[in-house]
Amino acid sequence: MFSTYEAVEVGATTTHGEYEMTREEILTFAEQYDPQPFHTDEEAAESSLFGGLVASGWHTASATMRLVVDGILEDSGAMGAVGVDELRWPNPVRPGDVLSIDVEILSKEPWREGIGVVRTRIDTVKTDGEVAQSYVGRVLYPMTGE
Repeated sequence: MFSTYEAVEVGATTTHGEYEMTREEILTFAEQYDPQPFHTDEEAAESSLFGGLVASGWHTASATMRLVVDGILEDSGAMGAVGVDELRWPNPVRPGDVLSIDVEILSKEPWREGIGVVRTRIDTVKTDGEVAQSYVGRVLYPMTGE
């Protein structure tokens, strides 16, 4: 998306991707990484706070990362990230939900010699418009001095 720090436009917004969360993927991820009953057991999930099977927040984060790489980072000059701030999961992701990301460039500033850091808000949005995840990422880009 952006090849250099100088190409990044503060205030720019974009939307990217589609990623469907399947029942099978939710169960498989949860069994390996977050084996809580509302992620791994459909019957137990029915009587949970969520009233049914939901994806782990960490699974949602992983799916979001896929969308970020495909939509923003893949053909960019990004050099990696130095953190995530304000990570939130305000609404659960359920089997069949299709996710996309809304991206807003919040700020940019020099970080080290020849490198700038860009703060970007990423909202992971379900088809129904609910935000499933929100965070502010801090990504490094090369500075050309132009």
